[in-house]
Amino acid sequence: MEQRTRPTKRLGRRPRRAWLVVHVAVSVSWLGLTLGLLALGITAYTTEDASLTAASYRAMRVFADWLLVPVSLIALLSGVVLSLGTPWGLALHRWVWIKFWLTLVTAGATIFSLRPGILRSAADGIANPSLVAAPSVATSAYFFMTAVSVLKPWGPTRRGRRLRAATNVRPAVSTSSRKTLDGRSPRRTA
Repeated sequence: MEQRTRPTKRLGRRPRRAWLVVHVAVSVSWLGLTLGLLALGITAYTTEDASLTAASYRAMRVFADWLLVPVSLIALLSGVVLSLGTPWGLALHRWVWIKFWLTLVTAGATIFSLRPGILRSAADGIANPSLVAAPSVATSAYFFMTAVSVLKPWGPTRRGRRLRAATNVRPAVSTSSRKTLDGRSPRRTA
């Protein structure tokens, strides 16, 4: 049986760039927010002053109440829109697929574990080592996803190789400028 590939609708240049700006800005915000939570968590856990511990957890609660959920969900949504609206695809390249799953897992952990932990600690005011560990792990994950976005390692997935082989379309390249005949660079960009 012959497998048909459905052409996907690609984002135009302006919408793609707008979504890319949103995705990068929100992803960097999520990283910065997590670093701030880590600093507050370390302060709360290592201080001998009970009032400073309580104040650190109250500050973390402000971030948890207003920023954690929207920032994580917008990062996830904008990443999915970009992957589906560009040639990279959601499940065509390993780096995109891994970033998707890591973002989904970290967003879920942020919403269902980190945020409730912050709210409990803010109510109790007692030092909590998990509020040092969770932001540490999250920060490591975000740095890893940043590196993967820049380096784009590992090549296509099995599905990506299959679709590439099925279409087997290569852009025509001009020998003088190494640009495709329609004037765009043959290199893919996000």
